[in-house]
Amino acid sequence: MRGDLVISPAGEPIVLADIGLTQLHEDPRIRVWDVSLEPGACHPWHLHHNPYVVLSLAGSNGRMDWLDGTEPRFIFEYRGGAVYRPVSPVHRLTNIGDSCYRNRLIELKDLGEHLREPLDIGPGARSSLGVPPGEPLPDGRIPVLRHEHVSVWTVTVHPGETRELDLSPGPHLLAAIEVDEHDPAGGVRPHPGGPLTLAGAGTWFVVELSYLNHLNTILEGHRG
Repeated sequence: MRGDLVISPAGEPIVLADIGLTQLHEDPRIRVWDVSLEPGACHPWHLHHNPYVVLSLAGSNGRMDWLDGTEPRFIFEYRGGAVYRPVSPVHRLTNIGDSCYRNRLIELKDLGEHLREPLDIGPGARSSLGVPPGEPLPDGRIPVLRHEHVSVWTVTVHPGETRELDLSPGPHLLAAIEVDEHDPAGGVRPHPGGPLTLAGAGTWFVVELSYLNHLNTILEGHRG
């Protein structure tokens, strides 16, 4: 957590930062952060205690460095893409690209801090640019990422239109890709599931917490 002290392999004390710049939402199941980095900027050393979803609002090239000295990982996250990542060792993220990088980072507390040990989700999942994992839904949602724990779509509302969604029962999160900087929630809207009307032009991520449909089975497998 922010303020925790860890020691690098070289014996240097490191004070950890939050995993995001600004916390936008928290409820009993999830915590949502804004992560924004201008070209050349670095998000300091931090540690994830929960599996998490990254929704890319503005893409760039990034470099992840690990405090334990593991070889750096080079990543590219594109606008409209999503990643589901496991708990990871202490690391920092640097924007090595030429454009601003911005995301919404969603921590899944049920699969991390609510357990004695975080759930091992394996490699997680990553969307592929131009390769949706399925067909669009009748309500206009376009699949971005599918995993047994989370499902991510995007949906676009054109000027003068509304979009009627019938979200499956259970909690969802919506996150606007085009963010109104005057919105203190950063375009993040929780939704309990069921009918939803979207109005106003823009594109939204729609995130379903799919793991809730079979959480007990997942946890029993984890214990086994």
